[in-house]
Amino acid sequence: MAVMITEECINCDSCVDECPAMAIVSADDSPLENGEFTYVKPEKCIECVDCTIPKCVDVCPTDGAIVWDMPYIEEFNEYFLEGQEKGIYKIRVHKKKGLLSPKVAPKPYRDSISIADREAHVLVNL
Repeated sequence: MAVMITEECINCDSCVDECPAMAIVSADDSPLENGEFTYVKPEKCIECVDCTIPKCVDVCPTDGAIVWDMPYIEEFNEYFLEGQEKGIYKIRVHKKKGLLSPKVAPKPYRDSISIADREAHVLVNL
């Protein structure tokens, strides 16, 4: 997933239109059963690796709303599958490829962000 939106989100949806990968959806469109705030689709997030900082963070007015999550790569396949079972993530199912898990559809990520910071869901800062 790379980034995750926390309960600090005020649902302003500033990040929705800013995301170049169309990975962010408003709370009303969240695929989670009880989605209460803006949601990042883990199978689509690309961490805006070609930019200085993820674009969602650049427009977010709320401190603490966007944090780092684990990279969406095969090494963390079980992490995301377990998260889906727990209702943290809702990974899309493709008609031909099946579940777009990190093993099936890995995404680019910033290797400069440590795994420890990702595990701790450290804030993505400007």
